[in-house]
Amino acid sequence: MEQIALVTGGTRGLGAAISAALRAAGCRVAATYHHDAQAAEQARHSLGIAVFPWDVADAGACEQGVATVQEALGPVTVLVNNAGITADAMFHKMSAAQWEDVLRTNLGSMFNMTRPLIGGMRERGYGRIINISSVNGRKGQVGQTNYAAAKAGILGFTRSLALENARHGITVNAIAPGYCDTAMLAELRPERLQTIVAGIPVGRLGVPEDVARMVAFLAAPEAGFITGATFDVNGGQYLG
Repeated sequence: MEQIALVTGGTRGLGAAISAALRAAGCRVAATYHHDAQAAEQARHSLGIAVFPWDVADAGACEQGVATVQEALGPVTVLVNNAGITADAMFHKMSAAQWEDVLRTNLGSMFNMTRPLIGGMRERGYGRIINISSVNGRKGQVGQTNYAAAKAGILGFTRSLALENARHGITVNAIAPGYCDTAMLAELRPERLQTIVAGIPVGRLGVPEDVARMVAFLAAPEAGFITGATFDVNGGQYLG
């Protein structure tokens, strides 16, 4: 069976590594992006994937986008909910917009992207859904009550959806990456980065490929007995 994979935020950083790993595993890959059209075009050429622009925080855009992808490539069998944003602030200084934007993009997108696809997966009796959470959704983080709440919410979403769909050949799992060497971390002050690395038992940051390999494993047909699980890919920083 040919696998059609849809990766949200799949043209940069961790998402690009996931798209590349799924492409290498033999999937036909579609990736969404929202703002960076230049990076999307580069990913399209370098990774050999299809790219589609829409905002995963917009339910209507997701429904239309999913229909466009399936018309172009065929029924989606693998969904990777990867897209996310940060808007960090101490909670006593956090604005309503910072709270709502992060919850809408990081957690609301779970519904927006999965709802248009779950019916078809159930009818076909097959599907792989992989949700990207975070180590900070597992342990919390100062200045990230919005982000941690959203990423923790993904874990409850994952478990419940897994139970609802296990008898329909659909697996639903989560990955909670630790700190990876991406553009987001490059914005941190050097001393802050040193503190983070010092707290990782393996002694280094992760790389996007560390997470992407786990996604490819869970997306495979052979992973059909694994569902409702959360995989911590964090170098030992959090042991849940």
